[in-house]
Amino acid sequence: MPTPVLATKLFFPAPRPQITSRPRLLKRLNDELGASRKLSLVCAPAGFGKTTLLSEWIIQRRRQHPGVHIAWLSLDAHDNDPSRFLAYLVAALQGVDAEIGAEITGMRHSDQVLVTEPVLTSLINDIARSGKEFILVLDDYHVIEERPVHEALAFLLDHLPPQLHLAIATRSDPPLSLARLRSRGELTELRAADLRFTPDEAADFLNQVMDLGLSADDIAALATRTEGWIAGLQLAGLSLREHEDASASIRAFTGSHRFVIDYLVEEVLQRQPEEVRNFLLTTALLDHLTGGLCEALTGVGGGQAMLDALDRDNLFVIPLDDRRQWYRYHHLFAEVLRARARQELPGRIRELHRLASEWYEQNDLAEDAVHHALAAEDFERAANLIEAVLPQMRRTRQDVMMLAWLTALPDKVIRSRPLLSVFYAWRMLVSGDLDAVEPWLRAAEQGLEAAAEGPRDSAPTSIRGQELRMLPSTIEMYRASLAQARGDVSATAHHAREAFELAGPEDHFARGAAAAFLGLASWAQGDVQTAVDTFSEAVLSLHEAGNLTDELSSTILLAEMRVAAAQLQEARKLYERALGRAAAQGGSVPRGTAELHVGYSELCLEFGDLESAAGHLQTSKELGQHVAPLTEHSYRWFVAMAAVREAEGDMAGAIESLDQAQLLYRRGFFPEIRPIPALKARAAIRQGLLSEGLAWARSTGLIAVGELTYLREFEHLTLVRLLVAQYRVRPEEKTIQEAADLLVRLLKAAEAAGRKGSTYEILMLQALALEAQGQRALALVPLERALAEAGPEGFVRLFVDEGASLAPLLAEAAGKGTAPAHTALLLRSLETVKPGTAIRRTAAPQPEDLSKRELEVLRLLGSSLSGPEIARQLFVSVNTLRTHTKRIFTKLGVNSRREAVRHGKEQGLI
Repeated sequence: MPTPVLATKLFFPAPRPQITSRPRLLKRLNDELGASRKLSLVCAPAGFGKTTLLSEWIIQRRRQHPGVHIAWLSLDAHDNDPSRFLAYLVAALQGVDAEIGAEITGMRHSDQVLVTEPVLTSLINDIARSGKEFILVLDDYHVIEERPVHEALAFLLDHLPPQLHLAIATRSDPPLSLARLRSRGELTELRAADLRFTPDEAADFLNQVMDLGLSADDIAALATRTEGWIAGLQLAGLSLREHEDASASIRAFTGSHRFVIDYLVEEVLQRQPEEVRNFLLTTALLDHLTGGLCEALTGVGGGQAMLDALDRDNLFVIPLDDRRQWYRYHHLFAEVLRARARQELPGRIRELHRLASEWYEQNDLAEDAVHHALAAEDFERAANLIEAVLPQMRRTRQDVMMLAWLTALPDKVIRSRPLLSVFYAWRMLVSGDLDAVEPWLRAAEQGLEAAAEGPRDSAPTSIRGQELRMLPSTIEMYRASLAQARGDVSATAHHAREAFELAGPEDHFARGAAAAFLGLASWAQGDVQTAVDTFSEAVLSLHEAGNLTDELSSTILLAEMRVAAAQLQEARKLYERALGRAAAQGGSVPRGTAELHVGYSELCLEFGDLESAAGHLQTSKELGQHVAPLTEHSYRWFVAMAAVREAEGDMAGAIESLDQAQLLYRRGFFPEIRPIPALKARAAIRQGLLSEGLAWARSTGLIAVGELTYLREFEHLTLVRLLVAQYRVRPEEKTIQEAADLLVRLLKAAEAAGRKGSTYEILMLQALALEAQGQRALALVPLERALAEAGPEGFVRLFVDEGASLAPLLAEAAGKGTAPAHTALLLRSLETVKPGTAIRRTAAPQPEDLSKRELEVLRLLGSSLSGPEIARQLFVSVNTLRTHTKRIFTKLGVNSRREAVRHGKEQGLI
C-alpha cells in the first residue's frame, strides 16, 4: 500500500477570532486575482504573518465568492521527494473535488510510480474539465530544495488552466520565471515591506488583540523598535503582560531581529509556569504536535489540554486541522525553543527523538519514525525501520527520500545490512556511477554472511526474510546489469547463469530476470535465435511470477529480437497477445502498455501501414499521460515518431524527435543495437547532407573498419549508405570498393549467425551499390533474393526507405516476376513517398522543400527575437533550433539569418 497522506498538511490554519485585519493587503490580493494573475507570491522572512494573511484571504474569498474552492498544502522537507510532492498535490486538490486525479490515486494504490509531467498533465486536464474555480496554496515553499520539484511547479505554472490560481508563501524567492510572469502582468507580489504592521495596525494588535492598553507613544516606540515585525510585536506583547512599567521595558531592547527574538523568547519563557515551560522545551523538536505524541515525550498526561491552552493564550501554536487535534509551533518560535532546549536539556535530546520515533512507529507513520531515529543517531533502529519500508519505497520510487535516509546512515551500518547495500548499489547503477556498484555488492555479500550467523529476523515468512533469501540471486543479476551497461557480453552471460543457478525453483522472478540477461547477452553477440529462445523462457517465467510490468517490458525486447530474426509475423503475434493481456486488467492500465504501442507502431511502419503506426504512437502518448513510463524505454517513443515523420516527409521533424530521444537515452540494461547518432546520420544521408554523415563516421571511428561485431553492425550498414551516396556524387572506385568489401564481410557474419533481418538489408544494399555503378543486371541478383525471402514476412520500409534509387530495380524485378505481389506493393508504396525521404538534387529550392516546422522557424527568424527566445517560443532546445536553421540555410543556399529571411521573402515563404 502507498505511504498514507497526512491530513494535517492539507488544512489551512483558520485565523483566530481576534486578529488584526489587513484590508489593504487583502484588497491587493483580490484586485490582482481579478486581473487574471497566475501567481500570488507572499515572500518575507519568518514572523511576518505570511500564513496568517493567506488564511484570512482564503476565508474572505470563500465568503464573498462561494463558488471558489480552496486547496491548501503545507510543505515540509520530506516533500523534496518528487513522488511525495505529487502525491500530496493530488491529495490537496482531491480535498476539493474527489474526481480530480482519480486515476492517479489508483496508480498510487497499485504502487505505480508517479512521474511529474504525466501526473501534472492529468491533473491540469481534470481541473479544466471540472469547470470549478480553484485557489491552490503552497505554504512554506522555502523548504523545497530539489530541482525536480521546482521543475514540476514550473510545468504547472506554464500550463495553468484559467480557473486555477496559485498562491505561494515562502521565505525566499522560488527558482521560477518570476521576471517573465512579472513582465506579462501574471504575478502578484507581497514582500516584507508590504507585510510590516503600519502604526495603526500595530496599535490594533497591541491594544485590541493583546489587550495591553499601551499609550500612543509606547506603541510608536515599540513599532519603531520592531520595524513593524509582527513576531517581534507579539513576543513583546507577551513580555509586557508581566511588566508594570511598559515604557521602561520597551526601552530595554533594541537591535536586530535576531537580538529581539532571543531577548523576548527568554522573557516569555521565564514568565511561564514551570509545567508550561517544561512542555515547550520538551516538545520543541517536534514538527507536529498532538496530545498522545506530546505525552510520550513529557511522560505526563494532559497533552491535548496543554495544546488547547497554548492555543487560547496565543502562544505561537498553530492548529493544523478543524478539530484542533494537531498543531505546530510557529517556525520562528520553534527555532528559538529548540536552541534553548539544546542548552537546557543537552542530555535528553537524543532520548526525546527516540521516544518520538517509537510513537510514530506504533502509529504507522514510518517516515517520521525514521526521521526521529536518525535525529536520535539511533542508527540501528533507523536501519531496521528503513528495511521494513524498503520494498514499498522501491516500488513507489521514492528514491530521493530513500537516498537521503541512506546518506544519513554511517557507511558501516549500511554495509552490515545487505538489503540496504544492494539498494545503494542499484541506485549507483541507475545513476550511471558504474564504478561504485561492485563495492556495494561485495558489501551486501559480506552482510549476508554476517546475517546468517546473527540472531536478527531472517524467518523465510517475513518480508525481510524473503528479501534476504532472494538476495544472492539478486546480487548476481545486478552484476549482470553492470556488465551489460559496460558492454561486457561474456561477463553478462556469466553472472546471468550464476543468478539463474542461485534462484530457487519457485523464484520465478529471479529465474526470469536471469534468463533475460542470458538472452540479452546472446543478442549482443549477434546470436539472435538463441536470444529469442532464451528470452522467451524469461517472459514465461515473469508471467508465472505474476510480474506483469516486467513481462510486458520484456515482450517489447523479445519482439525486437524476432524482427532481427526476420520473424515479423511472430513479432506481430507477441504484441497483440501482450496488448490483450494489458487490456484484460480492467480499469487499470499496466505500466509498459504505452511502450507496447510504441513497439507495435514500429512494426506497423515496417509493414507499410503508416496510419496504424501513427495511431499507436498517439495511443501511447495518451496512455503515458496517466501511467508512469518505463524509464528504460522512454526514449523509444521519439525514435518511433522520427520514423513516422520521415515517412511523412518531415525530415526536420524527424531530426527533432531524434534529438529528444538522445536527451532521454541512458546507457543501461539493454544492448544498444540502433544507436541514435547512427539513426540521425542515416536521415542526413537520405537528405543528401553527406558532410554530416561524414562527420558522424569520423566521430565513431568507422573510417578505418576493423573487427565486425553485431553491436556495431547498424553503424557499419550506415557507413555503407554513406559510401554509396558519396560514390553517386563523386564516382571514385576506392569508395565503392570499400562499400562492396564491407558488405561481403557483413553478409558472411549475418548469414553465419542466422540473422535474416540483417541479411535482407545487406542484400538490398549490395543491389544499391551495384546499381550505382551501372551494373543493373548484377544488382538484381541480391535484390531478387532479398525480395523473395523478405516478402512473405511483410518487409516494406526496409526497401521503401531507400527511395527513388531502388525504384528502377524494383520495376525490373517485378517484370521478371520476382515476388510479384510483394514487389508490386513496394512500387505502390514508393509512389506515395513524400519529398524528403529520398536524396534530392533540385537546383532551385521550392517552397515545399521547407517542412511546416522549418517555415515556422524561418518566419521567426524574420522577427526581432533572439535565438534562445525563438527556441523558448517553439518549446525546443537551442541545439534543435540550430539544426532547423542549418537545414533551412542548406535548402535555401544561404549562409546567414539575414540572407535566409531575404530569400524567404523573395520566394513568398514569409
